[in-house]
Amino acid sequence: MVTKYVFVTGGVVSGLGKGITAASLGRLLKNRGYNVRIQKLDPYINIDPGTMSPYEHGEVFVTEDGAETDLDLGHYERFIDENLNKNSSITTGKIYANVINKERRGDYLGKTVQVIPHITNEIKDNIYSFENEGIDVVITEIGGTVGDIESLPFLEAIRQIGQEKNKDDVVYIHVTLLPYISGSNEIKSKPTQHSVKELQSLGIKPDILVCRTQIDIPDEVREKLSLFCNVSKESVIQNSTVQCLYEVPLMLEKEGLAKEVCRYLNLKNAVTRNEQWIEMIDKIKNAKDKDINIGIVGKYVKLEDSYLSVAESIRHAGFYNDIKVNIKYIDSTKVSPSTVDDVLKDLNAIIVPGGFGKRGIEGKINAIKYARENNIPFLGICLGMQLAVVEFARNVLHLDDANSEEFSKESNNKVIHIMNEQKDVKKKGGTMRLGAYPCVLKKGSMAMDLYGGIEAVYERHRHRYEFNNDYRELFEENGMECSGLSPDMNLVEIVEYKKHPYFIASQFHPEFKSRPNRPSPLFDGLIKACMKK
Repeated sequence: MVTKYVFVTGGVVSGLGKGITAASLGRLLKNRGYNVRIQKLDPYINIDPGTMSPYEHGEVFVTEDGAETDLDLGHYERFIDENLNKNSSITTGKIYANVINKERRGDYLGKTVQVIPHITNEIKDNIYSFENEGIDVVITEIGGTVGDIESLPFLEAIRQIGQEKNKDDVVYIHVTLLPYISGSNEIKSKPTQHSVKELQSLGIKPDILVCRTQIDIPDEVREKLSLFCNVSKESVIQNSTVQCLYEVPLMLEKEGLAKEVCRYLNLKNAVTRNEQWIEMIDKIKNAKDKDINIGIVGKYVKLEDSYLSVAESIRHAGFYNDIKVNIKYIDSTKVSPSTVDDVLKDLNAIIVPGGFGKRGIEGKINAIKYARENNIPFLGICLGMQLAVVEFARNVLHLDDANSEEFSKESNNKVIHIMNEQKDVKKKGGTMRLGAYPCVLKKGSMAMDLYGGIEAVYERHRHRYEFNNDYRELFEENGMECSGLSPDMNLVEIVEYKKHPYFIASQFHPEFKSRPNRPSPLFDGLIKACMKK
């Protein structure tokens, strides 16, 4: 079939849930049998968020092919259960860099390079890139809100696509706010009307309105929005707050979003297969509250989105084991030898996630030592694995000055050092070891048991430093087993402490491939260890 296009824009304010709306629609269309991909157009000038502080943009999500992307791609993957790639993450910086490179090569044959048509054509080429891949529906979210100057080239590009394609091949969804004024006890439609007017001034007429609201939209308000925004009454979709994030698709199904999209796109397959998603939501809602506290010990805890995929993976494992899990964010800068007992005493498990930079490192090491010595289930991820190695070297192997080369060039025991291929790298953006790589699991190890007995797994990476193999034999002699290795046996991907009920750490990021109905094995093992303890 011809590839169809859904464009999701936002108005009034940010944070209304465009990404979750796009992801939910993707799930509903997939449940109707369509092959769906989702894409994010971000208006910032960075090539990607890889060099941004987590406080700027939350976590950096990594795709199978090694693209560093916005965290919304994590939502997309978790909802539609498809591995996305670099074509799903487009930024203003990436678009302009491509156009400038083409101009330098002479690809434009001496013409004046302009926003229209050259920038808009580059944007359209990225949107159209799915056409030869057998994709039925491409859902594209445009970052920011209508009226932002940075978004104008993206909006112009999707306007042009509406002209270039047949009418039933493109649908525009506008996500907007219907504020509730408690003093007058009514919903106000004016912000949505003005947002739609702004969008129409750019040549885009929204077909569907997804209205974020605190209370049910009265029938007269739907009629008013239909009249003043020039959409059918059935296309005014209520987007309410739900108990669980993964319940949004079912809420939007009930509101008729997928039905309206199928009507506009002339998609004939009306058979919905939401049964498995419904069963999953029932399982989530019926999970037992066992008062299990999982601590994420990191330095970016002021913005919880910095560890979004880790938190979601914890929840996935909890759902899978029929329990509710309490997530506590622990500021690693406040974990010292004198405070560690008090700060961590209520935790049933400890996770030290990835990160960069020296701030808060000693606090993470203190937390790891506490977990190891007190038999508290522990999972280290990326930097968390590296620091588990440092802690073990200092406190078990008695290499007092053990450290990572990232934090100490003077240490005589750099148990973590820079990868050979990273030694001459000068540029920061997109130059780490990125994307999915194979990891061979050691027979008889806990890692192999967690992964169901398979010999090799593919997990996603984002790092420059690695375990120093000069110390591998010493570690294994003292109980720290290197249970996951690269196929050439040169890179240590997983370590586990054999004298502990659950102490495992991975150089890769297992959280990026966890799904609400299929949790990452390392997180599932962590929750099971908590329940057993």
